[in-house]
Amino acid sequence: MTKKEEREEKRRLKLEAEKERMYALFSYEREYGENLAICGIDEVGRGPLAGPVYAAAVILPKDCDILYINDSKKLSEKKRETLSAEIREKAVAWAIGTADNKRIDEINILQATYEAMREAIKNLGIKPDILLNDAVTIPLVDIKQIPIIKGDAKSASIASASIIAKVARDSLMAEYAKEYPEYGFERNKGYGTAEHIAAIKEYGVTPIHRMSFLKSILERE
Repeated sequence: MTKKEEREEKRRLKLEAEKERMYALFSYEREYGENLAICGIDEVGRGPLAGPVYAAAVILPKDCDILYINDSKKLSEKKRETLSAEIREKAVAWAIGTADNKRIDEINILQATYEAMREAIKNLGIKPDILLNDAVTIPLVDIKQIPIIKGDAKSASIASASIIAKVARDSLMAEYAKEYPEYGFERNKGYGTAEHIAAIKEYGVTPIHRMSFLKSILERE
C-alpha cells in the first residue's frame, strides 16, 4: 500500500468511526419515534456573573447527515460556529429563547432558565411531540419531556441545541465586550474569571451584570 493509499484508508476509517458515533448519538431520537417531531432543548449561561441565559430548541430531520455534532463544550469555537450554521440550515425547525440579567435577578437563574426554554419552544413555530432535555423537566409545558442526564453528550438533538445556544450567546458577549472593554467579555463570556472579578472591583458593575450573583464579591469590598 502506497503512502497515499494509507492516508486515504485512514481518512475512510475515521469517517466510518464518526458515522458510527453519530448513529449512536441518535439513539434517543430513534427510541422515541421515527414519526414524531422530537425536539432537543439545552441552555448556556447559567453560571456567568454578567449577560443573559440562552436556551435553544432544535428539531433535526430524520435523515440528518450532519457529522461531528457533540456537546458544545467539547468543540472548538471555530467548529461550533461551522456546526451552528449547518444545523440552522438543515434543521426542520430551530429557535432561541433568552432571559436577561434583570430577569435573572428578579426571578432567580433557575426560573429564568425555564422561561428561556419555554420561549425557545414557543418560537419554534411548530409544536414538538416530545422534548429531550438536558437533565431538567421544564415546568408549565404541556409536551412530553424526557430529561437525560448529560444529555448534550448523549443526544444529537440536545447537543445541537447546546451548539446553537452557545454560539449565539458568545456572539452577544463579544458585542458587549466592545461596549464594556475593561471586562474581557470576549474572552470570559461573563464568567467569573480572575480578570473579570478584578475589573468589577476596579471599574464597578455594568448594566448587564447579575447583581444577585455579585453579592459575595461586592460585600468583600
